[in-house]
Amino acid sequence: MPFEVLDSLSIPGDPAKANEDAFATEKNAAVVFDGATGLGENLLPGPSDAAWIAHFGARRLMAHLRDGETPYKALRLTLADTEKSFVGLRRRPPKEKYEIPCASMMLVSAVEAGFEALWFGDCGALILRPGEPLEIVGETFDKRAAEASRAAALSNEKGIAPAAGLSRAEFLPHIRASRNKVNTGKSGWLFSPDARAADHVARKHFAAPAGTLMLLASDGFLALASDYGATDAQGLVEAARDRGLKVLGEQIRALEADDGDGRRFPRFKKSDDATALLLKTV
Repeated sequence: MPFEVLDSLSIPGDPAKANEDAFATEKNAAVVFDGATGLGENLLPGPSDAAWIAHFGARRLMAHLRDGETPYKALRLTLADTEKSFVGLRRRPPKEKYEIPCASMMLVSAVEAGFEALWFGDCGALILRPGEPLEIVGETFDKRAAEASRAAALSNEKGIAPAAGLSRAEFLPHIRASRNKVNTGKSGWLFSPDARAADHVARKHFAAPAGTLMLLASDGFLALASDYGATDAQGLVEAARDRGLKVLGEQIRALEADDGDGRRFPRFKKSDDATALLLKTV
């Protein structure tokens, strides 16, 4: 079943820096990527390695879907493309895992029996069917609560504001150690230049009859509900439909400006990139 794109938004957390989110759509598929902010020097050309992997992944995934591949096969091919390009473009091999670019992702694609979602990390999809309660696809809300607790605890330990920034010397060793665990073991995998990640992607099939609203978003946009308590998840979809994504983006930035140090809403950055797609099945 195809869908129409009702609205889209992608805004950087800092207007002076690259937007490390990306999105792309096709007639029967849509994807949102959220590149993980780098914790060291760039290994690739361009404004940031996180921006590169988000935009490269979105482009290649849609290209493979246009070629008629199934969502999972398109993902496998895209991950292989990403690994090949990273090896070919990088200035040097990474010394530690935290130097390898990675991203969260939420892909929703029409399949024979409804829709299939494939995802890594904390991008999410909110599904609102006519006359039914909201369905949340992904672990965004659980992951955001854990991240806020981690930011608050580390802030208290180091004696500085939570939103001081990922690159603060007081935070950096802890955050690098956490990033070094990505793509190890059976959990904690992200979209990355590692074709093995396809074996660890989360998958879900769901129904979406005509008139279903789907909000795909990065955690920076979902923070309006998951972190800041301005609404709940269903209210966020309804507000996107009724007020538009641009207005909600402005609301996010206003809340963050009023809590610039992150004391009220603990987080590692004052503002994160925020991306959302509002879709409706037809």
